Amino acid sequence: MESRQLGRTGRSVGVVGLGCWQLGADWGSVDDDVALSVLAAAVDAGVTFLDTADVYGDGRSERLIGRFLAEGEHGELTVATKMGRRADPHTTAAYTLDAFRAWTDRSRENLGVDTLDLVQLHCPPSEVYRRESTYDALDTLVQERRVAAYGVSVETVDEALEAIIRPHVATVQIILNVFRRKPLDEVLPVAQERGVGIIARVPLASGLLSGTYDEHTQFAADDHRSYNRHGDAFDVGETFAGVPFEVGVAAARQVATLTPAGASTAQLALRWIVDQPGVSVVIPGARTPEQARANAAAAALAPIDEETLDGLRGIYDGAIRTHVHDRW
Repeated sequence: MESRQLGRTGRSVGVVGLGCWQLGADWGSVDDDVALSVLAAAVDAGVTFLDTADVYGDGRSERLIGRFLAEGEHGELTVATKMGRRADPHTTAAYTLDAFRAWTDRSRENLGVDTLDLVQLHCPPSEVYRRESTYDALDTLVQERRVAAYGVSVETVDEALEAIIRPHVATVQIILNVFRRKPLDEVLPVAQERGVGIIARVPLASGLLSGTYDEHTQFAADDHRSYNRHGDAFDVGETFAGVPFEVGVAAARQVATLTPAGASTAQLALRWIVDQPGVSVVIPGARTPEQARANAAAAALAPIDEETLDGLRGIYDGAIRTHVHDRW
């Protein structure tokens, strides 16, 4: 698999990673053995970047990754986690050095490591990105060797741009897919210029871009695609990339017509992200080993041709733009 520099971390990672939210919670149940087999399948297929968070299953995702790391030799892996969403109430005032120490100590224990490879602020209130004290505290974590590098996970383009200008922010994680294109214009060029890595999340719009759903598809009650369609639990942009489900299903059918022979619609969607200048790694999730292997295989597809790119752009402009472009 092609590797790229992960921003200012000093690390190189495969262009397709693994998002590990599914292995923790909020996507229906995934038992421990299946979760471990997903991790193994991804790494065997060339994945070297795993993304998790301390709130995914209240630490379950981190603990499963820690167990996976402890049970064998897996080569040079980079594990990124996130912190901040454990705060209750989730306010700007909660983002203090003492809290950062406590959150990262818990993640280090869950993952079984002395130093976290990369820790990311987990979509905090926007004011957190504007405070000098935020970055002073993060710098302290690096000095104390709790973390090797830090980045941010953002909801909006404006939050990304606020973080990118900070001298020690290594990476920005942002929603980017064929249904969420605004970062192409306003974030990726600035990040590339400043050497900040881009981690592309929600790459398949919560599965819409797999091309396998229809208007009648049902999800489990404990799946955020059931309970967060209107943003009742967290930012609605995290569920179907903020696209109304029925609109997304219809648009995904159009995307499927552009899929090249020998590839899946999901692989086309992932390859589109890999092709964007400035992207370091894309992090699709997987609930089965087969999904993990298929996602990793997207890295081997040829770059997308101009006719297909024009078609994807037309679908966005005609069906999706009005729902998402000016919101995030």
